[in-house]
Order: sequence, then structure tokens, then C-alpha cells
Amino acid sequence: MSQKFNRRRFFIYSSATIGSSLLLKACANNSPTATESPSGSSPTATGSGDSIKVGILHSLSGTMAISEKSVVDAEQLAIKEINAAGGILGKQITPMVEDGASNWDTFREKATKLIDQDQVAVIFGCWTSASRKNVKPVFESKDHMLWYPVQYEGQECSKNIFYTGAAPNQQIEPSVDWLLKNKGKEFFLVGSDYVFPRTANTIIKAQLEALGGKTVGEDYLPLGNVEVTPIISKIKQALPNGGVIYNTLNGDSNVAFFKQLKGAGLTPDKYPSMSVSIAEEEVKAIGVEYLQGHYAAWNYFQTVDTPANQKFVAAFKKEYGADRVINDPMEAAYIAVYLWKQAVEKAGTTDLDKVRGAAYGQTIDAPEGTVTMNANHHLSKIVRIGEVRQDGLFDIVYATPTAVDPIPWNQFVKETQGFSCDWSDPAKGGKYKQV
Repeated sequence: MSQKFNRRRFFIYSSATIGSSLLLKACANNSPTATESPSGSSPTATGSGDSIKVGILHSLSGTMAISEKSVVDAEQLAIKEINAAGGILGKQITPMVEDGASNWDTFREKATKLIDQDQVAVIFGCWTSASRKNVKPVFESKDHMLWYPVQYEGQECSKNIFYTGAAPNQQIEPSVDWLLKNKGKEFFLVGSDYVFPRTANTIIKAQLEALGGKTVGEDYLPLGNVEVTPIISKIKQALPNGGVIYNTLNGDSNVAFFKQLKGAGLTPDKYPSMSVSIAEEEVKAIGVEYLQGHYAAWNYFQTVDTPANQKFVAAFKKEYGADRVINDPMEAAYIAVYLWKQAVEKAGTTDLDKVRGAAYGQTIDAPEGTVTMNANHHLSKIVRIGEVRQDGLFDIVYATPTAVDPIPWNQFVKETQGFSCDWSDPAKGGKYKQV
């Protein structure tokens, strides 16, 4: 696999350069070009020929590369394992990798290319909700299929997207409950200025109001912006005696934010932060000295103690290096490939409608625990909260005893209370009022 990624600016802050270079090097030799396929093959979307093309569409450059490059690694590992075990329907999988370049228009263009020109059977891709929202009309107009691996804000249930990350009731809402019980009732909300943080904070504010908490401040940064000093000042003013910081920043902004948070003396003993886009990979790149003692809410941490996770961690490190770490979106991307494989095998074809129907009820003994695909295109998942420890991994301080069923339409937000989603029933579809 020969493609070399552009090594242009990965972080603005120089002290993060070493960590980000490790991320770049780890990915540099493991992604094929978008036109690469095995010698002599002629793959098509329906799987004729001797291989099946699948699309991989993530940011390999730009502000979101810090998070998305490793997701590509996880997807590539799953494909390699499946191919080594004989492939799907007797065919090998050929990954067609495209760079969304942290640009939402580019994501749309590359999704269109993968579907129309490369004729892939499925696409695994996106990270930010902005990128997903921008490609969603492409998949719906062409009736194609996207598997999306990242927790998100909900308020969506597309026939053409399978969501293997958390819905808000599987990450955001449980973390707010936990913070209210354990860390305080006054919250300052900080996020990147796009759809996920703003919608997430709408949910958080409604939840706090319903449960007796208080939103004392709310501020946003353009994605990739590192001018965080004004936000730090607002947090100190709004929470002079300490309080909870709920963080939905993404990408490079987190580097500056946590450095200046510590520099301003806002330490986790008085100003605990809960992040929903920072995991092991980002901790390593930002610097554990800035994040130790802070919290994150996910469904998976590398420290999950299950046989399936031990096998996954060992396989990933063998493939990419012992110094690599694994996070929730990487695991969700990895299992997405396997869930799609199972659906194809059940359907006996890569036909999109048949695969879609076969996906419902698919279950897998995932590294995070047993997950099941629901008819609302979301997975039932265990919810976990972790505290950053000295080695950059997470101590799991809370976990639900069983998997939590997904609720795409939020029940704290008045406009979507009482709504649900069921694509197995045409009369219900993506949004229907529950009786």
C-alpha cells in the first residue's frame, strides 16, 4: 500500500508536533489510493468479478486529520482480516480510499465519485456531523449506503445511513446525569461552531433545565480556530468558584484549549471537563499532562476488559505498532465493516436494499461488548465514562450494566419528544409519532 499522505501542518502548536507526526507516520503506509485494486480484478458495486469495492471517506488532511486518520486504519484492519479469512461471498474486498480534507464540500464531491465513478458497494466514512450532513443528500438521492462510525447529536434517522457510534442517549445524556450526581450542577458549554456541538448543547440545556442543573455560559469556536483565551476568561467569570465544563470542541482547537485551561489554573479538581470528542488518540497527541484527571464519555475505551477487546487491541498493535492507541470511533469503524459483512452474507448479495434489510438484528461480540443493529439504523451499546490517567489511557469510572437501546429523536427537546424511527416498517420510516 503505497500512498503517502501530505505532511503539512497538523497542529498549530509546536509542542504537539511530535505526537501528530506519530499519527501521520502510522497512517502513511497503510492506505491505498482511490483507484487501487488487486491485479487483474474488475470490481463493481454488485460484486461481479473477483472483488467487491468499498469506499473509505475520511479526512486525511486538515484540522480533522488528528482524529480521522486512525479511523481509516481500523477500517483497513477489518478489511484485511476479512480478506485473510476468505473475503465475502467468495470475493476479496478492495478499499477505495478518498480524502475529505476536512472540507464538507470535498466530502460531498468524493462521495459522489465513489458511488458514480468507482461504483463501490458501500461507503464507510465521515467524522463530523457537518461532513455527514453534506453527504447525506448524495446517499439519499442515489439510494446508496453510508456506515458512519462516530457519536453524534441525533435528531436524524436516514434510510441510507447506519450509525455505529452513539446517539445522545448513549453518550451525552448519561454523562450529564453522571456529572450532576458527582461533579456539580453549574455547566459552561464550549464547542466548535457547527451542527454537532450546537445541537448537543441544545439537548444538554434542555436536560439541565429538566433535572435541576444550570447552564451558566455557552461559547463556540470555528472549527480549527485556536483563539481560546476569550473562552477561558468567560469560564472563569461565569464559574469563579469552579464548576463543570462540557466540551464539544473538535480537531486542533482542543490542543490550545486544554493547554490554556491548565495555564489559567482551571484544573480538573475544581473545573472538571467532560469531552465527547477526545479519546485515547487525541490525549496522546495533545499531551496527557494537560488532560489527566479530566473525563470523556464513550461506549468504548482501550481499557475495556473483554476477550474480544484484548484480541482487537493485540491485532491492531501488531498491524500498526505497539505504541498506537485505540479509541471509540476506531472501534465503531472496525465493527461497522464486520456488521456490513454479516448483512451481505445474510442477504447473499451486495444489493443495497437486501443488505439494508439483512442488517436489522445483526449482532456482534464487539470489543466494547455485544452490540445489536436496530431497525432505526443505530446500535444498542453499553455507555461508559472514563477519567484520563497518567499513561494517557482511561480508568472507567462508570458503565451501564447492559446495552442501552438508541433513541435518535431526542426526548428532552420539545420538538422531537414522542418521535421514533423504524425503517423495517414502511408506514413508520425515519420519523413517526409514538402512540
